[in-house]
Amino acid sequence: MTTQDANEIASHQLPATPLDPELAAARAEKIKVSMISLCGCWGCSLSLLDIDERMIGLLDRITILRSSFTDIKRIPERCAIGFIEGGVANDENIETLRHFRDNCEVLISVGACAIWGGVPSLRNLVGLEDCLAEAYLDSPTAELGAKPVVPYDRHLPILTNNVYPCHEVVHMDYFIPGCPPTPEAILDVLEDLIEGRPVNLPTSLHHFD
Repeated sequence: MTTQDANEIASHQLPATPLDPELAAARAEKIKVSMISLCGCWGCSLSLLDIDERMIGLLDRITILRSSFTDIKRIPERCAIGFIEGGVANDENIETLRHFRDNCEVLISVGACAIWGGVPSLRNLVGLEDCLAEAYLDSPTAELGAKPVVPYDRHLPILTNNVYPCHEVVHMDYFIPGCPPTPEAILDVLEDLIEGRPVNLPTSLHHFD
């Protein structure tokens, strides 16, 4: 991790929040859940949808306040559980992850990108400058006759020098491995938390495609 990225991440870090009181209170009613995709492919979010008809019964016990399938940009109120897909690759990812840590009682890394950096972290091997040059300046698919440039706009998030797993930025409470995880793995962890059981994800549900 570079000094620049470390300083950037450190400025966004928040201490972990206590786990038990809010979850206990939430179980008296529907548990509030939020989800977000950072630098990932949405495969983990699609795994949640692959719960299929079991989602009907699940929605009797949870309320999804924010997800990648809605246009809600911020968590509207404090949640018991937050799911994070994807790693941290830019300043917007850091801010979003901080917002989730600050507003979720339990925060869960879902999938290889959130846990280890995943495929996007391959750019760490060559460095950001060389990666951008290969993608935009020296690309064999660059438009003929056009002067190649690296895109820049004040609305574009600023890339971090490396891609980081979520737990290197904020404290994460649980991890669901997989690329993507199976629907059963996500449902297993969610049901443990809803029912107040210790989270105990069996290795038989670990999945890498």
